[in-house]
Amino acid sequence: MTELKKFFSLVLRNTKYYFKDKVSFFMSLITPLILLVLYVTFLKNVYIQSFEAAFPEGFTVDDRIVNGIAGAWLMSSILSVSAVTVAFCSNLVMVEDKIQSAINDFRVSPIKSTTVSLAYFASNFFVTFIVLMVTMCIGHIYLAAVGWYINAGDFFMIIVDCICGILFGTLLAGIVGNFIKTQGSVSAVDTLVSSMYGFICGAYMPISSFSKGLQNVLSLLPGTYSVGIMRTHYMGGYLTALSDAGVPAEAIEGIKDGFDANLYVFGNSVPLGAMYAILLGTCAVLLAAFIAIVILKSKRK
Repeated sequence: MTELKKFFSLVLRNTKYYFKDKVSFFMSLITPLILLVLYVTFLKNVYIQSFEAAFPEGFTVDDRIVNGIAGAWLMSSILSVSAVTVAFCSNLVMVEDKIQSAINDFRVSPIKSTTVSLAYFASNFFVTFIVLMVTMCIGHIYLAAVGWYINAGDFFMIIVDCICGILFGTLLAGIVGNFIKTQGSVSAVDTLVSSMYGFICGAYMPISSFSKGLQNVLSLLPGTYSVGIMRTHYMGGYLTALSDAGVPAEAIEGIKDGFDANLYVFGNSVPLGAMYAILLGTCAVLLAAFIAIVILKSKRK
């Protein structure tokens, strides 16, 4: 069996191992689904009122636009955060293999350790992508019901944004996972990432709502730009619809500033191209670190 066939066999094995446990798949989905349910049942009016507060006094807009843009803002948050949190959750396959000593079977087999490590990475990416696509489908069904203003171009770019976010999350999870050896460490890391990541990247609360000092600190984190690019493409069609409805350009810019469709570093606006450059540049650095770790591990075998 060639090394490439071994690689694909391991990717299939890791993926089937993860989805074989239906609870694992459900747990991967539960956080984004809980956020969506909480929004629909409790937070919807809060978001809508926040957007309407930016309109000129006495100005009214079609409910489908307002409901849709509030839901789109939430979907950008859910997918951006899930690209990282789900990656850490699905990376459990690699960690469990180490904890249960299953990794030792690979080490005594005629499979290169680099192939094993890359298979974990590829499987983690694939699993996270599946979970995000399922989440996206559920969220888009809701958006279609309340108000759909996402054009084909933005829809395609949302998928591209998901892939970029998943790459970032999978690399980060892969690097951290190489240093985790106990079940307690797994639980601690997953809890930390799940509870904190959404806040420090500005997904749950707009960065503009924080103090200036904290805004500058958070704007230095690459995860912030994963959220920023997703916001841009999710909200773009709705902002155009608001403009067509007669909402003043100043009010639209206020919405973009207030809800992180515009991002600033020390008062300087960050263009979309720069956001991609920062996120993908970070991925390149993480990839180099991941490859270095894999090579060092192979030499220890």
